[in-house]
Amino acid sequence: MKLPTIDARFLNDSGITYRTFDDGSGMCNVELLDFPLPQGLSTNKANVLFRLSANYPDTPPDMWWLIPHLTTAAGTVIAATECQETFDGRVWQRWSRHLDAGAWRPGIDSLESYVRLLRSELSTAAA
Repeated sequence: MKLPTIDARFLNDSGITYRTFDDGSGMCNVELLDFPLPQGLSTNKANVLFRLSANYPDTPPDMWWLIPHLTTAAGTVIAATECQETFDGRVWQRWSRHLDAGAWRPGIDSLESYVRLLRSELSTAAA
């Protein structure tokens, strides 16, 4: 699966460095490289992985994964981040975040919407 043009354009226009990779699962794996993080977390940047299903963008992304594994700056574990999964030969911290039914608007929402959610969740975790 190829990253939709609208998503590639958003990432490029936003100055977000990324790569895509195939892991044989039928998912489009989009890795945001050195994504800046808000103060209050254990580091100031991380790689973020989105896994897009073959039905994307009609079906929303579900969860995201980070390297390195994050805590708050004080060392507190962030809720729903305790699971680890391996993709592309690396162990990722899974952030179990799910959209409410109807929150994703096919034909309107895209990675731009999902990156906004990511930033919001990171800011909440850092607070």
